[in-house]
Amino acid sequence: MTGTNPGFDIDEWIRGWRGPLLAALIAVLAGLPSLALLPPLDRDESRFAQATTQMLHTGDLVDIRFQDQPRHKKPVGIHWMQAAAVSLTTGPEAGAIWAYRLPSLLGAALAAFAAAWGAAALIGRREGFAAGVILGVTFLLSSEAGIAKTDAVLCGLVTLAMAALARMYVDQAGGRDPARRHKLIFWAAVAVAVLVKGPVGPLVPALALLALGLWDRRWGWMRHIGWGWGALLLIAIVGPWAVAVTVATDGAFWGTAIGGDLAPKLVGGHERHWGPPGQHLLLLPLLFFPAGLLLPAALTGAWRDRTEPVVRFALCWLIPTWIMFEAAPTKLWHYTLPAFGALAWLAARALFRPISKRLLIAGLIIGGFGALLVSAIAVYGLSEIGGEGAEAPAAMMIVFAVAALVLPALFLMRQMPWQALATAAVAGIIAHAGLAATARSLAPLWVSPRLAEAVAALPSAPTGPLAIAGYSEPSAVFLLGTATAFTDGAGAAQALAERRPVAVERAFEPAFRAEARRLGLSPRPAARIEGVNYSKGDPVDLTLYTPQPQ
Repeated sequence: MTGTNPGFDIDEWIRGWRGPLLAALIAVLAGLPSLALLPPLDRDESRFAQATTQMLHTGDLVDIRFQDQPRHKKPVGIHWMQAAAVSLTTGPEAGAIWAYRLPSLLGAALAAFAAAWGAAALIGRREGFAAGVILGVTFLLSSEAGIAKTDAVLCGLVTLAMAALARMYVDQAGGRDPARRHKLIFWAAVAVAVLVKGPVGPLVPALALLALGLWDRRWGWMRHIGWGWGALLLIAIVGPWAVAVTVATDGAFWGTAIGGDLAPKLVGGHERHWGPPGQHLLLLPLLFFPAGLLLPAALTGAWRDRTEPVVRFALCWLIPTWIMFEAAPTKLWHYTLPAFGALAWLAARALFRPISKRLLIAGLIIGGFGALLVSAIAVYGLSEIGGEGAEAPAAMMIVFAVAALVLPALFLMRQMPWQALATAAVAGIIAHAGLAATARSLAPLWVSPRLAEAVAALPSAPTGPLAIAGYSEPSAVFLLGTATAFTDGAGAAQALAERRPVAVERAFEPAFRAEARRLGLSPRPAARIEGVNYSKGDPVDLTLYTPQPQ
C-alpha cells in the first residue's frame, strides 16, 4: 500500500528494523516537549531526581536517600539509569532536570519499538509500525516520557517482555520451538523491570500466562520458555543489588518497600490516592488519546477474532492486568500503562480493517470525550491559575486536539488508514506540545523555580543554605540544594540570625517576626513569590529575606 504520492512506498520505509526504529523516533518526538519545557515537578519526579543527585555526590549507589531520610520505596534501577544519563550529559551540579528525564524518554522509545517489533511479526508489518506509533503518541506515555520517574521505563521493559513472550506463544501454537533469542529478551526485560519497579514487571506476564493457560487449557508449552536459565539470569541481574541493599540498610529497605509502600496500596487508598473500580476505564479516552477513535473497533474486533492466537494473547495481556489495577484501591493515572501495548496492538489491527459506521460513531464519542478532557485541562489552567503568554499555546492545543479526532475520522470513512494514522500522530504530538507549553506559561504553578531564581538574583552570595518556613516541596531541594532546610517561623528567624537567607510563607510571618524581634533582627525582604502549590491545591505567598549587612 502506498501513501498519497504514487512514488512513496510506505512498506519499503518500514521494512525490517526500520519500522520499529521509526516508531521509536516518533515516540521520542512526542515526549520531547514535556522533557524540554516543564520545570521539575512535585512530588515524585523531584524526589527521584534529588535522590539521584545525592547518589552522584556521595558515590553510594545502594542506599537511596532524600536529604538525610532513607528513600526505601522503589528498587535502584531508575536511579542508576538517571545517574548514567546525568554523568554523560550535564553533571549533577547543573541541576538540569531534562538530563534526569532521558531514561524516561528512552523507555517510551523502547515501548514503541517493542510494540512495533512484536506486532510486525505476529500481525503484519503495517500493523506493527502502526502499533508502535499509536503507543508512542498516546497522551499517557508521551507525558511519562518527560517525567523523571519509573513508569515510562517500566512500560518499555514490560512491552518488550510481552512482545517476546507473544512470539514464543505463537511459535508454540504453530508447532515451532521458541527461539532462544526471544527467551533471552523476555527474561532480561523482566529482570531489569524488577530492578526498576519491583513486582509489577513480572506480574504482567505472570497474569497473562495464567489467563492463557485457563483459556487454552494448555500449559505444556510454558515449560519451554526458559524457566531454569531465566531464573539464573534474573538472580544475576537483581541479586547483587538485593544483597547489597540488605546489608547496607540492615534489611530496612524490604520492610519499608513492602510493608510501608506496596502493602498499603493493596488494602487502601495509599497517600490519599484512592479511586473506585472503573476509574482507569473512565480515564482511558484521555490517556489513550488520540487513538480513542479506534477503541470500539479494536475491542469488538478482538473479541470477534479471539480464536486467533495473537488476538487471544493480547486479550490475556490486557484484561487481567487491567482488572488487577482496577481492583486495587490505590489508583494513579499511570498504573495501567504496562497494558497499553496490548491496546495498541488491537487498535493497529482494527486500523487496517473496514470499520462500520456504527463503530466509527462510537469511536467519535469516545475520542471526543478524550479531546474534551485534554482541552479542559488547558481551559482550567487558564481560568483558575492564569499566566502571561499561555493563551496562544492553549489555543493551539485545543485546535490540534480536535484535529487529532476529526481528520482521522474523515480518512477512516474513506478507508484511508495511513492518512488517518499520520494526521492523528502529527496532530496529537502538536496538541501535547501545546499542553506542555501552556503548563510552562502558568507561572503561579512554578513556585520552586521562581524561588530559586530569586535566590540566584541576590546581590551577594548566600552564606549558608536557604531555610524555608511553610513550603516544603521536593522541587525546592532539587533546585536549591540538598542542604535546603524546612522549618517553622521561629526556625527561619534563627537561620536569619546565622546570616542565611530565608523564605517565609505568609501564615508563618507572625512567628517569624516575633522571633526576629526577640533576636534583635531587622529582616530585609528581597523578593516575593506568589503562586499555587498544585500538590496540595493551596495558595502560596513566600517572602525571601536576607540578613542585615554587617
